[in-house]
Order: sequence, then structure tokens, then C-alpha cells
Amino acid sequence: MELYEQKCVPCEGGTPSMPEDEAKQHISELNNWTLEDNKIEKSFKFSDFVEAMKFVNSVADIAESEGHHPDIHISYNKVKIVLWTHAVGGLSINDFIVAAKIDKIKE
Repeated sequence: MELYEQKCVPCEGGTPSMPEDEAKQHISELNNWTLEDNKIEKSFKFSDFVEAMKFVNSVADIAESEGHHPDIHISYNKVKIVLWTHAVGGLSINDFIVAAKIDKIKE
């Protein structure tokens, strides 16, 4: 099953974060996301602020439906999304699921 077809599952504190080799495997399934400091991130550029905000609202809809929320940085027509799982202090499969669903917005 593709990442974008999966559903996030609740994480609990005390659960270990994803091993780096597994994270590298999953990052290869995404479109131009980077893996750094036990987080994944991607920057997007839009024609103007309104288009950027439409995208952010679509990301918010995904985050709410999955119960997994990214850090979102907005600068006029640029949006940077950073994903990591606070409960495990690093990456979980949920981060890659949400990233894949965000990629589907931009196809």
C-alpha cells in the first residue's frame, strides 16, 4: 500500500523513533523531501500569498483528518513544511504518510 493510502495511527510517549535506515527508505518514496536532524521537510513556492494560503489550508485539512500536525512556516508566497513526531522525539511512519498526502495536493 502506498504511503498516501495509509492512515496515521496515534503515537505514545516512550515509543522509539524510527531508525535512520528506515527513514531513508521512506524518504525515497516522497517527492523532494529532505531528511535532517530527525525531521523531514520540504519547501513550496507559489505565485502569490493567496495561492500559498490555499495550499496551507489544504495541508491543515490533511493534518486534522490524520490527527498529525506539521510545523508550517509561511513567507508571502513560500511555504515550508516540517514534520516530526513530538511524542517519540523523532520520526514515525505518520510523518511520511502526511508528507505523501501533501505531495498529492501538488500533483
